[in-house]
Amino acid sequence: MKYLKTFFKWLLVQYGKLFEFIIILPTLKVVCYCIGRFGKKSIDIGLGPEPLINNIYHKQALEKKGYSVETFVNQVYHIVSAFDYRGDQLSYNKTKIGRYFTKYYLFLRAIRRYRCIYIYFNGGPLYTSAVLKKYEPSLLKLSRTKVVVMPYGSDVQIMSQCPNLLFKHAMVLDYPETHKSALLVEAQIYRWTTHADHVISGCDWVDYTYHWDTLTLAHFSIDVDKFAPYRKDLEFYNRDFTESAPLRVLHAPNHRTIKGTDFFIKAIEELKSEGHPIELVLIQGKSNSEVLEEMSNVDVVADQLIVGWYAMFALEAMSMGKPVICYLRKDLVELYLSSGNLESLEEIPHINSSFLEVKNNLLKVLNGEISLRARSLKGMEFVNKYHSLEYIGEIFHKINLSLEIAPSKRSVT
Repeated sequence: MKYLKTFFKWLLVQYGKLFEFIIILPTLKVVCYCIGRFGKKSIDIGLGPEPLINNIYHKQALEKKGYSVETFVNQVYHIVSAFDYRGDQLSYNKTKIGRYFTKYYLFLRAIRRYRCIYIYFNGGPLYTSAVLKKYEPSLLKLSRTKVVVMPYGSDVQIMSQCPNLLFKHAMVLDYPETHKSALLVEAQIYRWTTHADHVISGCDWVDYTYHWDTLTLAHFSIDVDKFAPYRKDLEFYNRDFTESAPLRVLHAPNHRTIKGTDFFIKAIEELKSEGHPIELVLIQGKSNSEVLEEMSNVDVVADQLIVGWYAMFALEAMSMGKPVICYLRKDLVELYLSSGNLESLEEIPHINSSFLEVKNNLLKVLNGEISLRARSLKGMEFVNKYHSLEYIGEIFHKINLSLEIAPSKRSVT
């Protein structure tokens, strides 16, 4: 009976693939051609369908430059759900057959509305289809929809290409099945690098993306003003640490081994056993708003000790004025200095720590050798300079103009 069920399941999958290839694909080609030739698109930029908080900030950045923008997703994660259009909320999405057709609807809606879409390397609305994702670039081109592609992490990470052995080992421990999808990830990198109109890279993603039209420190943008209510007076970071008022370090891992969580715990436990006033605030599985509330009341934010670069969590902390402990790889720092993405070593605000250095650096914070006040100031300056809505908006604006996508509205100053 078990083998019979497996066989029927396999047969159903094959029937679905055949249905997509024989019926859906030709239909989409005709519709894409008609939209490309005769359709009038109402929105400049569509951001999706991956439900990442980046898209919400990218929308704000583009709107500041005068673009009409909409975020669209097929589903949401527990961290954030404030997207403009959600496929999981469609009325017919409540049934299994309805969920099956949602990807087609989202795709048709996107090509009808957006002059350009910003997507990640796993693809656009058709990325869940084993058959149609291979044809998505040509369908988008047929519909005259421009494509800007950028990485976010697992959409490009191929461990055979990773020079960071610590990260490679962490991935094996946290995601032991990752190697089985390597060929699929490699195929999507090739697919979108070859067929997208513009490729953005940065962060440690440069290890896996072999071409880019625009290189950034990381494409993350952030609304710095949103974090003003959470900020403490700078004197908060100029105090002495005591048993009743210890150094409070927040760590909020989504992947414990990859973030180096055990190294943070070990370093802080050792410092506590040696009599130093220090406390670890470890939080997991909470919403973004809950994490920010917790973050506002700590002295230092511990980001990661393995990956070798920073991401949104560190930017949120620095926007709040929190000093950040984070491992930055020397070769990546050198790349961004040589490419002009960074002006100087001195402007890097992170307390740069490998897993071997984290205990000693925390001790330096406790002893006042590392000034949290200075790091707080430097962090806010860094985010304003390299990740503000204005800065990233300008990068996107130049990309759009190169693709002949001009803003249809007035810019917001």
